[in-house]
Amino acid sequence: MLKSCVINLKHILYRLFSGMGMSLVPGLAFAEYGLNFQRPVTAIAHELLWLHNAILIICVAILVIVFSFMFYAIIMHRKGRGHQAAKFHDNTTLEIVWTVIPFVILVVMAVPSTATLLKMDDTSNPDMTVQIVGYQWKWKYEYPEQDLSFFSALTTPREQIENQADKGENYLLEVDNPMVLPVGKKIRFVLTANDVLHAWWVPQLGVKKDAIPGYINEMWTQIDEPGTYRGQCAELCGKDHGFMPIVVEAVSEEEFAKWASVQKAKMVAAETRAAKTWSRDELMERGEQIYKQACVACHGATGAGIPGVFPAITGSKISTGPVAAHLDIVLNGKAGTAMQAFKGQLNDADLAAVVTYERNALGNKKGDLVQPAEVKALR
Repeated sequence: MLKSCVINLKHILYRLFSGMGMSLVPGLAFAEYGLNFQRPVTAIAHELLWLHNAILIICVAILVIVFSFMFYAIIMHRKGRGHQAAKFHDNTTLEIVWTVIPFVILVVMAVPSTATLLKMDDTSNPDMTVQIVGYQWKWKYEYPEQDLSFFSALTTPREQIENQADKGENYLLEVDNPMVLPVGKKIRFVLTANDVLHAWWVPQLGVKKDAIPGYINEMWTQIDEPGTYRGQCAELCGKDHGFMPIVVEAVSEEEFAKWASVQKAKMVAAETRAAKTWSRDELMERGEQIYKQACVACHGATGAGIPGVFPAITGSKISTGPVAAHLDIVLNGKAGTAMQAFKGQLNDADLAAVVTYERNALGNKKGDLVQPAEVKALR
């Protein structure tokens, strides 16, 4: 009953501001988003933009009224005009008025805000669920109903990041595997993190929620129109926090079904690749790709690392020592350090390839090869 009353009052206020306040700023909702919100494509995002604009109008009106009275009093009642300071004590009526007016203003702002918050938290009756897990510095997406899971990582070339090449159109906002969602469906997101705090934020969808290790957060969206929508991690999560983008592709239900079929085929193909014996050239080529995706952020493009922060690959005891020790630290990580466990992030073939690459590139020349079967045996 209370929720219904709040929502009804919110609709009344919506019509009030739509007819009065919003007419004061025509086109504001469609302004260049460098100065305003990005164009909303969900019902929640539209409501957030409306709330922002409505409350901004209230704040501007308060500023104009208060400062008008203040400057009038300063100018018209200054000592130079012969005015003397009045001496008075208590004014019960005035005190009631300046208490009631702010209270009413706060209620006017709180009612529509509360209605929107209640709607944002209502994850009931979803059409599908997607689990999001934050890693340093990538996202893992799992689709339980489709039996799919994959990682999504930055693909902006290191040359652009290091100012050795011109920046691309989607600099730091491009990934290898975007999240794909069907339009017109209520999507429930379940969020958590594997290591530190992250936050999943896509402005055009009106969604932002913290991903917390050991804790489950929920939110939802329903996208109105097909398109590509970009966001970023919005929680300071470490050295490469700025290199953790989000890309969501909204497609029709038919296109989503085709995409899911292709992803399943890729998963089968990955399992097939892990069962074969790879040549040296194949391992080195694939290993270089994986190194650039998963390792370069900490260990550097040349394997030199960052002294005192991240260890070097070049000439290290791990990459030039026994293969078993090298595989162990890549598979299981190292407690108390930023070295993650990659056995849940990479398949056997990719793990074999990246270890082979680290032992035979970046200044190392061990000459040995690691096959996917060896990785599988250590899992």
